[in-house]
Amino acid sequence: MASVKQVQVTFDCADPVRVARFWSEVLGYGPAAESDGSWSACSDPTGVGPRLYFQRVPEGKVAKNRVHIDVRAAPGLAGAERLAALEAECTRVVALGATRVQLLVSDDQNESCINMQDIEGNEFCLD
Repeated sequence: MASVKQVQVTFDCADPVRVARFWSEVLGYGPAAESDGSWSACSDPTGVGPRLYFQRVPEGKVAKNRVHIDVRAAPGLAGAERLAALEAECTRVVALGATRVQLLVSDDQNESCINMQDIEGNEFCLD
């Protein structure tokens, strides 16, 4: 059986070009490849991360995402150092159009993270 070689994450959205630009800035991906406006995409310039594909759909978002992206803003950090790194990244992505939803502080099983929404309300986490 052959193994999967590449993964693409697809977003349904109202404005593919705008959402692709947002995620390109958040992740440091290459400029969004644009077509006729019904879709857009962006890719990791190092080739390590998945390609993100954005397609226009007629319906709006009505429920919580079943899958979301975790942006690893503070890997390996803990305590006050982790919170500072998360807050700095939160400030940066809010300036790009994201919305801060909630800070989840560490407990016995999980490190702190910040729940966010992108410019069309799709949930993601700063982790």
